[in-house]
Amino acid sequence: MRNKIIIFFALFIFSIFLSVSLQAQNEAPPEWAVCGACHTIGKGKLIGPDLKGVTERREETWLLSFIKSSQTMVNNGDPVAVQLFEEHNKIPMPDNNFTDEQIKGLLTYIQNYDEAAVAAAQPESATAEEEHAEVDQTLQMHQETYGPGNTRPTFIVFIILFFIAIIDLLFTKIIKAKFIHIIIILVSIFVVGELVYVEAKALGRQEGYSPDQPVWFSHKVHAGQNKIDCLYCHTTANDSKSAGIPGINVCMNCHNVVKKGKQTGEEEIAKVIESWNTGKPIKWVRVHNLPDHVWFSHAQHVNAGKRECEECHGAVEEMDRVVQAESLGMGWCIHCHRRTEVQFEGNGFYEEYIRFHEEIKSGNRSRVTVDDIGGNNCQICHY
Repeated sequence: MRNKIIIFFALFIFSIFLSVSLQAQNEAPPEWAVCGACHTIGKGKLIGPDLKGVTERREETWLLSFIKSSQTMVNNGDPVAVQLFEEHNKIPMPDNNFTDEQIKGLLTYIQNYDEAAVAAAQPESATAEEEHAEVDQTLQMHQETYGPGNTRPTFIVFIILFFIAIIDLLFTKIIKAKFIHIIIILVSIFVVGELVYVEAKALGRQEGYSPDQPVWFSHKVHAGQNKIDCLYCHTTANDSKSAGIPGINVCMNCHNVVKKGKQTGEEEIAKVIESWNTGKPIKWVRVHNLPDHVWFSHAQHVNAGKRECEECHGAVEEMDRVVQAESLGMGWCIHCHRRTEVQFEGNGFYEEYIRFHEEIKSGNRSRVTVDDIGGNNCQICHY
């Protein structure tokens, strides 16, 4: 009896070890799928800095804090964090819910990264565009299937343990001590429940997403240096659910004359001109995506709500390559609705809210938030 208990516990411990080992077998840790969207190792700056040698430049404790929440360190005045933020156009690095162990594994991968070995394992015909496309595809698969971490092996192992304990408790009865079955069942339920919660919460989230585009287009040049208003290109944001992708005719308003860019020469603008001449549209890749069960209207926010584009999209005018700066998750939206004051004065959209207008005039109310007018009702976004 005692030996059977020891064997059963040994199997339980081995199963946990196996789930951890399966995660470590990947050549690159799953966390790199998130980091690789904005960083390279030894290939120069992408959106964020090149990470080659980062473990030599920074202490591990600093890296642990910075990777978890760089903006917290920026807001706290950490000089290195502030300098990095300034040097990279004030594009915020998204917070990550990685554990210390996950980050240490990521840092080990970066430290031991062998570019020659990786290149030798890739087809010789692979182009830079194909390599970036592979990173984007990996990121998308990582977000849609695994969430913030590769948890499938752990999930499978604990599901198997759960059913083994149930079967032995009810039928085979190899282990006579029922408390062992109960412990394994409860631990399995807890672990599986936690994994389901974490992965479900991550569905549809793609903060930090920055896909390659068919034409290298810089918002920093157009919206920043040239001061082109967002609504000049995204003409439907005021009146439609979608902000819209500008048609090639909008591009040609300028590029009928401007044939050469300061950074890209004639190559990228030539793609725009070719699209105009051939009538073949450019297949831009959408950056900001919400789940299918979420209803969102740009007109409601831009026109009626008088919100500025950067409140949701970040400092786009400082981005050479657009990145999703915010999570756009439900909690993020609800928090915004609770703190954002509705602009009642001179806004005809809110004239029908007579009671609120009267309370403001009488001094009984100082402000009206989006939450006050039903902005956090479930049916508003999930009707």
